[in-house]
Amino acid sequence: MELTAYTLASSSKGNSVWIKFGSDELLIDAGISCRRIESALRQLDDAPPLSNVGAVLVTHEHSDHVAGLPTLAKKYHIPIHMTEDSARAMLSSQKYLPTADFITVHPRTFEIKVGEITVRSFATPHDSASSVGYLVSAGGRTIAIATDIGHISDTIENALTGADSVILESNHDVNMLLSGSYPYELKRRILSDRGHLSNENAAEFARRLAGSGTRQIVLAHLSPENNIPELALTTAKLKLAGTGCGISVAKADAPTLVCGSPVSEEVGA
Repeated sequence: MELTAYTLASSSKGNSVWIKFGSDELLIDAGISCRRIESALRQLDDAPPLSNVGAVLVTHEHSDHVAGLPTLAKKYHIPIHMTEDSARAMLSSQKYLPTADFITVHPRTFEIKVGEITVRSFATPHDSASSVGYLVSAGGRTIAIATDIGHISDTIENALTGADSVILESNHDVNMLLSGSYPYELKRRILSDRGHLSNENAAEFARRLAGSGTRQIVLAHLSPENNIPELALTTAKLKLAGTGCGISVAKADAPTLVCGSPVSEEVGA
């Protein structure tokens, strides 16, 4: 058995990651509709969509990470794990109340098991109630998920160092953001230490991760208004030259392999 992961969708409009080890499966975030999650999983697995998913772990309460939770909870009764402060913030909106019976709340740093998969959280700097990233381990391999991060904190650096594969935010090109149509306050928020990570800062961190042994990095959570996949990829490739670390960009609206063997020839082609 090997640890396999795909981003099902990844952008500032919606995010979800599917992780599988043997018969154990989980989701990190459900920021796209239940129907889109089901459709993506049909491409990746012969089993009925979501039939083996044992948990959904939420990074934070913003809609591009939780929008699909109410229907998932109603239709599949999948356990949801998130920090207590993020849960409180999410449940303040009436449309998320159907998830309440399925949520287990945790402090910001916690660890759970989903079958043979171990998941550990770490704090991330973002303008939400209590955002986290996750380290997912099984079979001697570790995947790290770190998006919605305004800067690379010591906590993030320590958590991700040595991870085999990393899903890393590369949200925006600074020049595109500054010259774009966003209001000043929104630009200020994105550029803040509790906003989103730029291409340049992601590339610098990717280089350090490669030096610590990371062998695959997938750039994620790109802004469709303030970034271009080719630009994010080129910026990172320049920093990773000669390191032997693979680099790719997660598709906004389709599955993207992070690690493991392709589950489907169609998707893996």
